[in-house]
Amino acid sequence: MNNFIKRTISGAGFLVIMLAALLTNKYVFGTVMLLSLVIMMGEFLKMTCGKNYWFSQILSILAGATLFTLTYLYKGFEFPGRLVILAFIPVFILMINSLYVKDKSRFDKFSNLYAALLYIAVPWSVLNFAVFNAEGEFDGILLLCFFAIIWGTDVGAYIFGITLGQKYGKKLFPSISPKKSWIGFWGGILTAAGVAVVLHYFGIFCFDLIHCISLALLLSVTGVYGDLIESQWKRHYDVKDSGTIIPGHGGLLDRFDSALIAIPIGIIYLVVMNVL
Repeated sequence: MNNFIKRTISGAGFLVIMLAALLTNKYVFGTVMLLSLVIMMGEFLKMTCGKNYWFSQILSILAGATLFTLTYLYKGFEFPGRLVILAFIPVFILMINSLYVKDKSRFDKFSNLYAALLYIAVPWSVLNFAVFNAEGEFDGILLLCFFAIIWGTDVGAYIFGITLGQKYGKKLFPSISPKKSWIGFWGGILTAAGVAVVLHYFGIFCFDLIHCISLALLLSVTGVYGDLIESQWKRHYDVKDSGTIIPGHGGLLDRFDSALIAIPIGIIYLVVMNVL
């Protein structure tokens, strides 16, 4: 019961912060998302690099934060788009710094510093394309809908998986996540589609119904892959959670693992279909 109360309170606090970031203004959004990026990269690097190359870890996080910030300024503050290329500078500094690392006995871990940028910083920076229109006006509703669909997938997969998936059917990816089942997978997709339809008919998810359902299916499937990708990292490094910042739930990377893959894919879909 104590653990349930702890999870409920921390989960509610997390939800309040997310709603504030998406529904208030671009300054709150930028602050919350930049801080989330720094925390997620820190969790990933702690898991993969440990205490090795701590200064290089800082440089990697700085490079990721720079990319997000420049993209944020470009989309929301009329910052010249051509100057986003400046985000490469801290990456080059990180590369050059590797030459001056004296202890190279665990130099294989240095690759994780670049993996953190590709895995976390790049997709997280794409969030800016979901909340700013061409005029730089902020609106977090689309991103909120994306998160609602992803979270709906998680809830549906858990309910169907715990009630039916553990008894019937095959496991989805037993070598990486033994508890996930195909029944939970399809239950998550069904729930995601239901969330999208409800949001559409309430006038929140403001696209044609076919686009809403297509996005729900796309976000649901790619979100599962995002979850599995993080599970693979954690299994390799033998850790249960990426962090402890959300009591009872783990780290921020545990909460946003699905979004790192799903949301950029959703934005790509809207761009390709010329509806964003």
